Amino acid sequence: MRLYLLVLFVFFMVTDVWADTKQDSLIAVLKSELKLKSHYDTIKEKEISSLKSSLNKIGQNDFHDLFGAYMKIYENYRAYKYDSAYVYAQKMTALSLKAADPVMANYNKTNTAFILLSSGKFQEAFAILHTIDKKKLDENGKQQYYSVMSRAFFDMANYDNDINYSPQYRAQGSLYLDSAIQIAKPDTYNQAFLIGYQNYQNGNNEAAIQQFLALPKKQNVYSIHQEAVISSLLSELYQRTNNPELAVNYLIVAAIRDLQSSTKETLALFNLAEVVSGNGNVDDAYLFIQEALKDAEFYGARQRKVQISSVLPLLTANKLQSIENEKRHFLVYLCSTVLLALLIVGVSIQLYKQLQQRKAREMIIEQNSLRLEAMNNELVEVNRQLVHANYKLDEDAQIKEEYIGYFFHIMSGYIAQLERVKISVEAKLIQHKIDQIQPLLSEIVIRRERENLFKTFDKVFLKMFPNFIHSFNAMFHKEDQIWPKDHESLSTDLRIFALIRLGVNDSETIGKILEYSAKTIYVYKMRLKAKSKYNAEEFDDRLMKIKITDGPVKEVYS
Repeated sequence: MRLYLLVLFVFFMVTDVWADTKQDSLIAVLKSELKLKSHYDTIKEKEISSLKSSLNKIGQNDFHDLFGAYMKIYENYRAYKYDSAYVYAQKMTALSLKAADPVMANYNKTNTAFILLSSGKFQEAFAILHTIDKKKLDENGKQQYYSVMSRAFFDMANYDNDINYSPQYRAQGSLYLDSAIQIAKPDTYNQAFLIGYQNYQNGNNEAAIQQFLALPKKQNVYSIHQEAVISSLLSELYQRTNNPELAVNYLIVAAIRDLQSSTKETLALFNLAEVVSGNGNVDDAYLFIQEALKDAEFYGARQRKVQISSVLPLLTANKLQSIENEKRHFLVYLCSTVLLALLIVGVSIQLYKQLQQRKAREMIIEQNSLRLEAMNNELVEVNRQLVHANYKLDEDAQIKEEYIGYFFHIMSGYIAQLERVKISVEAKLIQHKIDQIQPLLSEIVIRRERENLFKTFDKVFLKMFPNFIHSFNAMFHKEDQIWPKDHESLSTDLRIFALIRLGVNDSETIGKILEYSAKTIYVYKMRLKAKSKYNAEEFDDRLMKIKITDGPVKEVYS
């Protein structure tokens, strides 16, 4: 319910605060809603089941009441499941023939044509539409007829998408849309929506945007499914007007509303998968395209499955490539860390020798008389500088030593995991149990491993720098301080500056470690520095002066 209220607030306040809404927050809401998908479908099934139970209370000769009950069930199935919607459309056809009611029969033909269009059966839909006798329809039936005819021609234009036939189909669709607007009741949601849709089809983008944004004020009854439709249209309109941020945000809202209304005949998730894939977000793109394919298969939309099948192999390949790149980058980073460790060991040995030599010199200096006082003063100053350098070197050595152990531990775990999977896969291949290989691979959850990686990083860092959070927050006013809820974990802001304290200053490198873009890391850094009590140079100096803990760090990676 809290997620529902959040999305509702974002949607209705969009014209005032949309610029402040982050896409990652909306995507987080969408992912949460995806986890509730079966819950929403269960609610839909219960509602349909209740409507079916009410049929037992209607007499078989109460044609109009029975037709109305069938219509309610059909409307619930219309955007949910094609086969079931078609069954109840056929029931209404049989009932209209039994009742010998031409108005009822012609009205139901538009219902049948609508779901045929939704499933991609254009030829069958047009065949039924051409048999409708408009003279035997009431005003509501005529409006529905013109609306369905308009959609049929517009869908055909989009499906063909060529310069020969598409313009003709769009012209026909516009004529039927004009007719639907003319007979729609003034100042109603239907009329306002049709006018906005007309502007959308005619390329009057700004007028269409204003019309759709004003729709919630036209009528109190504003369903979740209607919000999804309007959000999807607004997304395309903002894309046309070169406002990609609003286009993506509205597309996410449309996908959320489709989930909440159990709408399976939809393009929002499919389009969103293409958008986030273009932005380099392979994991989310793969998740969304898989869910879109499930919806298309559940509904029975042929054209949707064709569209998704043309994109799915590319996204799958990108997903596999992303996994391989992550493995390769990790191995390169590990090898670099090992080489750096060897270099540190060599430097440490050299420093140890220098320290021994310094002790020998100090013993000689202590035995000398006042005639060496001037030289002794110079050596004292040199000693002070060496102590400072040794402290920094000891600190760097301790940091490198702890994180080398940490990465060796993590890598050994990954190697053991890969070895187990390899042995299991080889066994399945020998046994010719190919279908059992995929479940083995699905045991490797990259996102979970990355979360564990961050969690262990936080623990290691806070053991080494136990006063980091307090020292960091001391550089901010109380209202701008950042206190994580979990004392063993860091927030994203704190984790960025933790990496900087360890010497990782490049925004692109930090972004790769934390799964953010370099631009996002830069914004995080600049935003927090702007809130600090100190200027940027003093802020950086104080950050680097936060001290490491004395003594060895207790092992925390397990």
